[in-house]
Amino acid sequence: MSPQSPNLPDGRWPAGAAPTRQAALKRLAAVRPGDYARSRNHIEGAVTGLSPYLSHGLLTLPEVLTGILERGPLTVGHKLVYELGWREFFRHVWAHEGDGILESLHEGPLPEAAYARELPEDIRGASTGVPVIDQAVRTLYATGTLHNHARMWLASYVVHLRRVHWRAGADWLVAHLLDGDLASNHLSWQWVAGTGSHKPYLFNAENVARYAPAPWHSAGTVVDQSYEDLDRIARGAPLPTAATSFAASAPSACTEPPLLSAPPPELGIKAPEPAAIAALAGREVWLLHPWALRAPPADLPSDALVLGVYLSDDHASRPWPQARWRWVDAAMAQFTAQRYLLDKASLSAALAGAARVRTVADPHILPWLPDGVQAEPAPMLFPQVGRRCTSFSQWWSRATKHLSQAEELL
Repeated sequence: MSPQSPNLPDGRWPAGAAPTRQAALKRLAAVRPGDYARSRNHIEGAVTGLSPYLSHGLLTLPEVLTGILERGPLTVGHKLVYELGWREFFRHVWAHEGDGILESLHEGPLPEAAYARELPEDIRGASTGVPVIDQAVRTLYATGTLHNHARMWLASYVVHLRRVHWRAGADWLVAHLLDGDLASNHLSWQWVAGTGSHKPYLFNAENVARYAPAPWHSAGTVVDQSYEDLDRIARGAPLPTAATSFAASAPSACTEPPLLSAPPPELGIKAPEPAAIAALAGREVWLLHPWALRAPPADLPSDALVLGVYLSDDHASRPWPQARWRWVDAAMAQFTAQRYLLDKASLSAALAGAARVRTVADPHILPWLPDGVQAEPAPMLFPQVGRRCTSFSQWWSRATKHLSQAEELL
């Protein structure tokens, strides 16, 4: 079944990333590993644009590497393969730590009490007067995406120059990202904060000028300092009391898009009617969810039902902006017209009469799945590392031991 997919009113999707597997494969075909390796750190560099498709399950890491290798062989240490490894490493940590990734893995440069727990309004409103920060926030709201370098700059500014706890920034950012993934986002913030790494990540105006276009340049602002001074601030030296403001010359402040704990009403997603529940009796069911937005497996019986589910328990604590709701639902609508919003108890009751219920396992959804649902693991790219690794380098050395060519991962 391929029902009509809803779209944004103006026909555009955030950052031009249409929510289809065809669009994902088109993006993949456009990746040029050499260009990526040379320019990936630049805001206008040759990034892949694949992250939303990976986060929401339209593509898997093995598929990405397979597609890239069609352009030629790569060593296992190529920058692009290395970055795929970071995504799987973060999942490795999540698998071992569980909800522990939502707390500091260890103490950072300062005690936890030194950091504020609320994100200041001038950061939310892109009105700090620091161009690199305000440009990053405006880009985030307008597109739902943000270059990884800009995410690091933003997190470093929030934690070390504004002394706001990383968790406040991480929760805010993951809500607005189209590719928002708890492991990748929150553990990246911890890496920047120094609670998941050995030292704080710092940047300055010179770094911004090297990698970002002119409107982002921030000479004369609070980030225009030496790394030695920035390190002292991160470790407890007094915060700067004044810096040259760019507010007069920068674009005006913007409004943070509202976050919704349920799909927009016009999408028509509600709890299932009694007749829809009755139709599940004795049937095999495949559950689609926001972290596995792709065609059901080929081995489903011909009379199996495909249901799309949003777990209200999860979204109550992790809301999304309207644009992300529309993007995810458009992807889900390609495979089923039956899409429902339920809590865990209601989903359990609805599925009670089904002969068998299967889905793709993902740590975002696993806590909310009822007992009896068969959660099948998503494909992994790297060999599984059983023992918890405390750093990416440790994980990488174990995951790629005795490997030299990227094709060996497949």
